[in-house]
Amino acid sequence: MTDKTRALITGGAQGIGYACAEALIEDGFDVILCDINAEGVASAAKDLNALAALPCDMGDTAQIKAMFDQIAADQGPIHALVNNAGVAMPGDFLTYELADFERVIDINLKGVFLATQLAARVMVDNKIEGAIVNMSSINAQVAIPAIPAYCASKGGVMQLTKVAALALAKHSIRVNAVGPGSIDTEMMAGVNANPEAFKVAMSRTPLGRAGDACEIGDVVAFLCSKKASYITGETIYVDGGRLGLNYTC
Repeated sequence: MTDKTRALITGGAQGIGYACAEALIEDGFDVILCDINAEGVASAAKDLNALAALPCDMGDTAQIKAMFDQIAADQGPIHALVNNAGVAMPGDFLTYELADFERVIDINLKGVFLATQLAARVMVDNKIEGAIVNMSSINAQVAIPAIPAYCASKGGVMQLTKVAALALAKHSIRVNAVGPGSIDTEMMAGVNANPEAFKVAMSRTPLGRAGDACEIGDVVAFLCSKKASYITGETIYVDGGRLGLNYTC
């Protein structure tokens, strides 16, 4: 990698996004972080010596477009995009608020589409053989009734990844996704704090432990690298074996 190889990571202030930044920096990328948490992303960028920290609500199309314009003006074209930002917003299916459903879809799916489209345009215009990695979930394949919008959005990300990969293959832009299982992040904090809930989660995880965010970051970095040069349109599940399990103890 040269010092002009840039990667944009959304939701980069903490957790999986932060771990992705660490892994990509280790691989030689200059990293640009964005997050809705302006203070948090600034702190993360300082800790990582990242190229830039940009506050952005990935559910707001105007903010996403403005962010890409700012990156083009200040840092130049990006070579990799990691669409990591996402929310869950759990609730009972029968009383689930439409506004909550729309908010999850806006961030987890619509924002991913727009960022992918804008990044791909930059890559095509600059003749960059780029890589885009979307954060899906095992909930693209299996469902939890308390997170209807999240499950729908991650299923959409899986399909969007395939569509984008096919559309962009002629430009030598690869598009893949990563589907985490139970990863020890803030999103899993409630499960970790409840011994019974944690026991249930581990009963459906053959490796018997929660994953670490760095284990997702390493797979993302692989997909952004030349080592994955013939992989596109795929979702790689990093789930401790969960999707292969057809029973729980």
